[in-house]
Amino acid sequence: MNFLEVDDVGHHYFAPTSITTALENISFTIKKGEFISLLGPSGCGKTTMLSILSGLIMPTTGRVTIEGIPPDANQASIGYMLQQDYLFPWKTIEENVLLGLKLNGRLNETTHKEALTFLKQIGLSGVESQFPRQLSGGMRQRAALARTMAVNPKLLLLDEPFSALDYQTKLKLEDLVFETLRVYEKTAVLVTHDIGEAISMSDRILLFSAKPGRLYRIFDVPEELRILKPFDVRSKQAYHDLFQIIWKELESLE
Repeated sequence: MNFLEVDDVGHHYFAPTSITTALENISFTIKKGEFISLLGPSGCGKTTMLSILSGLIMPTTGRVTIEGIPPDANQASIGYMLQQDYLFPWKTIEENVLLGLKLNGRLNETTHKEALTFLKQIGLSGVESQFPRQLSGGMRQRAALARTMAVNPKLLLLDEPFSALDYQTKLKLEDLVFETLRVYEKTAVLVTHDIGEAISMSDRILLFSAKPGRLYRIFDVPEELRILKPFDVRSKQAYHDLFQIIWKELESLE
């Protein structure tokens, strides 16, 4: 059985005088441990698809299941990392990281220790008592990753989490997230406008067309790239070849 299944999903937004079709006839599956990217022009429904996968909104038509269960009944197993870190400014980094565990009623001595150990593993040793305003943007996103991973989600949803960062920090965080998900064998779905980011981090890339959003084409990232860290992927000829193919497909959809 596939870890995640999307079966003929469609979604409409209703206004008093109009209906907008955001998604139409979307079907795909994801295996456990896969990293999938959703790529496409603005208005193709990528973020709507991510919201449906998270259980935050229900599709108008079709269905989504995670290990056979609808996302809205499975939200404790889903982690969400956004473009903004959304750390509470009045709470310390430790308090922010432990917040999900506390809300889920899973905060105990063991999970507390594991969360702080993970914080150290991703380069944030010694910041536990600091406040978000005292950290750089990259450090804040690391803290947001620690908060997301603390609840041990089965599925991690990433909505352009690196787009607000400078390029060097972005590349470092791509490597960090990639390695973290590989070590912990997590399944992930990334929404991005960045072709290079999609290629360097993913096992497969789902290219959407717009108005309405449809699944246009699926690209398999070559094995020789999937075994490398994202930073190293960008220097390979196979990366550049796939980039050109996807670029031309995207141009045809504009």
